[in-house]
Amino acid sequence: MAKNVTAVLTIAGTDSSGGAGIQADLKTFAALGCYGTSATTALTAQNTTGVQAIHGVPPNFVVEQIKSVLDDIDIRGIKTGMLFDSSNTHAVASTLKEHFASKGRVPLVCDPVCVSTSGHVLLHPDAISTMIDELFPLAQLITPNKAEAEVLLKARSLSSEITTFQGMLAAAQSLLTLGPQAVLLKGGHIAVSLADIGSVTTSAGTSVEVNRDFLFGENTEILQLAKHSVGDDLIVDVLCHQTQHGVNNITLYPRPRLQSNSTHGTGCTLSAALACALGRGTALVEATAQATTFTHLGIETAAPIGQGFGPLNHLHSVSRLVLQPRTPGNPFPLTRKLIQGTSRVWKEYVQHDFVVQLGKGTLERSSFLHFIKQDYHYLKYYARAYALLASKSHDFAPILAAVEIVLHVSRESAMHTSFCAQWGITKDELDTTPESPATTAYGAFLIDTGLQGDTTKLVMALAACLLGYGEVGLWLKKEAEKPNSWVKWEGNPYLKWMQDYSGEDYQNAVRVGLETIESRAAADPPSPARYAEWRAVWENCVRLEKGFWDMAMNKL
Repeated sequence: MAKNVTAVLTIAGTDSSGGAGIQADLKTFAALGCYGTSATTALTAQNTTGVQAIHGVPPNFVVEQIKSVLDDIDIRGIKTGMLFDSSNTHAVASTLKEHFASKGRVPLVCDPVCVSTSGHVLLHPDAISTMIDELFPLAQLITPNKAEAEVLLKARSLSSEITTFQGMLAAAQSLLTLGPQAVLLKGGHIAVSLADIGSVTTSAGTSVEVNRDFLFGENTEILQLAKHSVGDDLIVDVLCHQTQHGVNNITLYPRPRLQSNSTHGTGCTLSAALACALGRGTALVEATAQATTFTHLGIETAAPIGQGFGPLNHLHSVSRLVLQPRTPGNPFPLTRKLIQGTSRVWKEYVQHDFVVQLGKGTLERSSFLHFIKQDYHYLKYYARAYALLASKSHDFAPILAAVEIVLHVSRESAMHTSFCAQWGITKDELDTTPESPATTAYGAFLIDTGLQGDTTKLVMALAACLLGYGEVGLWLKKEAEKPNSWVKWEGNPYLKWMQDYSGEDYQNAVRVGLETIESRAAADPPSPARYAEWRAVWENCVRLEKGFWDMAMNKL
């Protein structure tokens, strides 16, 4: 076996429909590049509608399977799933304890499977105490859902009812007292909002962190406006472990709730992904982030299978695409990746001092007028570039999208003329004002990019302006709505400018632009080299946009 291949072991029951149990585990192992081995604790007759029958495997044969694997293969991670009864649970725990004592411990993830999604009992009640007493002390991590957590807590006469997000946090800390090194309490059955996360309270000696992989970062107002808000319906998994200093560390993993029936085997998939990551030596907090993301995307990209709750798409990661597929939870994967990948310069652009002073109403009149004059010239380049994009398109939809932007630019130029007229600058003066070097450099870059072969590179070049001004408009409007805001809305001499770029007309253009970008990328997914070219063009234009604000401030 190649040295870079991590071997992992699943000890669980089968699923004849292939969506859960050992079958789901082995698919997950393979998809994540690990070598999968297995020991079967029970055979089930089940499908997407439920479990019809269960046949337990004799404990001595369970032991033989585990020993057969461990004696031969260098197993780096282990997960347990359905253990069936007390005898099998004891057999698994004692075998692993013996192995750990002689060969050293490896990460063990215990998924305390008790009841199937359809309500079928998968673990005999008398096995609960055996699991807690014998298996949990060996586990690096246990991964109960709400129902399983309540069963475990009740078995030790601890407060067991979990009805709120705050109750989840308390339950996770109580579960930690049962012996495992860490607890991941899955949150699929509790409704949580962003406000709930922001108002978390904990006892002394407990720290709380939030993983933001599925939350929008800074300067992404355009992406949030263009899709339905996910802030009021989140699933939050709660990871709790104790640091070496005796502090309970809680990490929250929020993500959008998916409306999907493809959830059969979710817990199996998650614990299998955790065993892979931990087996590779990934730190617990990051391993959990990787595993929850893998599982979420498995649900989100799954095709319907069966008449009930179908399986996840375990193979979504196998293609190793540069961009994630467009999904309801992430409809703009390319734009989001571009913004995240250039977050520093993007912020310098959309929160430039020019913008801040404009929002406060303190921007020098001469700076604004200099900007308006130069922007008037730039818009000609911008319209020509979109016209070039239309001429290079072969279908009516992209032609129409490009033409709509040209028409919007025409309306935007009229806004510039109107602004200048209010301050005594005539259209003749606009037309005869010399272009600044910054304007010429930016415009020339757009046209040069458009003359190259890849039309999507031109789309990338144009997007920085379209999306950036949309972001600025929404940011200023959002800030203005806050109590005691630094943004002066009413009475601001630049109010019309802020209203135009935060308004419906411009934001509709932003939506068209986003759809253009994303549909092109989805129809013709980029190779790593091609994406690098797109990003380079995008970053160049973001820097040129920042330079345009610099030019306006310095009146160059």
